[in-house]
Amino acid sequence: MDRLHLISVFVAVVDASGFAGAARKLGISPPAVTRAISELEVHLGARLLTRTTRVVRVTEAGARYVEDCRRILAELAEADESVSGLHGAPRGRLTVTAPVLFGALHVTPVVTEFLQRYPEVSASCWFLDRVVNLTDEGVDVAVRIGELPDSSLQAIRVGSVRRVICAAPSYLAQHDEPQVPEDLLAHTLISANAVTPAPEWRFKVEGDVRAVKVVPRMLTTTNDSAIAAAVSGFGLTRLMSYQVDALVNSGQLQRVLETYEQAPLPVHLVHREGRHASHKARAFMDLAIERLRERLLPPG
Repeated sequence: MDRLHLISVFVAVVDASGFAGAARKLGISPPAVTRAISELEVHLGARLLTRTTRVVRVTEAGARYVEDCRRILAELAEADESVSGLHGAPRGRLTVTAPVLFGALHVTPVVTEFLQRYPEVSASCWFLDRVVNLTDEGVDVAVRIGELPDSSLQAIRVGSVRRVICAAPSYLAQHDEPQVPEDLLAHTLISANAVTPAPEWRFKVEGDVRAVKVVPRMLTTTNDSAIAAAVSGFGLTRLMSYQVDALVNSGQLQRVLETYEQAPLPVHLVHREGRHASHKARAFMDLAIERLRERLLPPG
């Protein structure tokens, strides 16, 4: 009995939701798929699938078992890639995650350069404003902004960003520019929940941290909409520096209260340690570290 073959067939049946689809995927006959599943169920002494004339469903035992099978097959693929990668170019699918705007501005250029350099690699870019679990969701490399908790992940710092407050010159021309954090209470504020979910904004004042409770006139769930509202002259908003740098440089937005900004937040590239770091992930890390440091670290 070839256990590896049997669990490969089982996973294929679950993924295809049927025997015929699994047979096409594996390039074998439907009767061969049926025999493999029967043999596996006899060996385990448990029913993995329930079958009718129209549909195949996974049993409770099968649902637990298929996750273990996926992990075994993934680890075997990683082991194969680790050995073959010592003597060849990276290949396979690379999955990268980053915050939405950071991914668009800084990660996408690195990914496209990497794919041009290694034609046997394809990429999935998960640009999401949430923390993605690398192990559970099968992600190779992540960009994390902020201090990192202790974990089994390998992290390399590539730069830093700041939380900044800004507004359009047209808004500041009609209102007194805030000089101290408490002046914000007299202003129209725009809050992007993804960045500032709490009803207070924190500042550095004479070496200490001071919290100012704010009442935003506009709450939004996306950074893009907060930026658009600020550019239109509606009010002040607080975002990450990388999200507004281009608009500040072009004069569409102006930073305020710069002397009260808190310490910069570190930007790290994170990947799984040891044998779980694939050849393609290590190659991507090498390029990404170089390119992101060029963009995020000050010269000199």
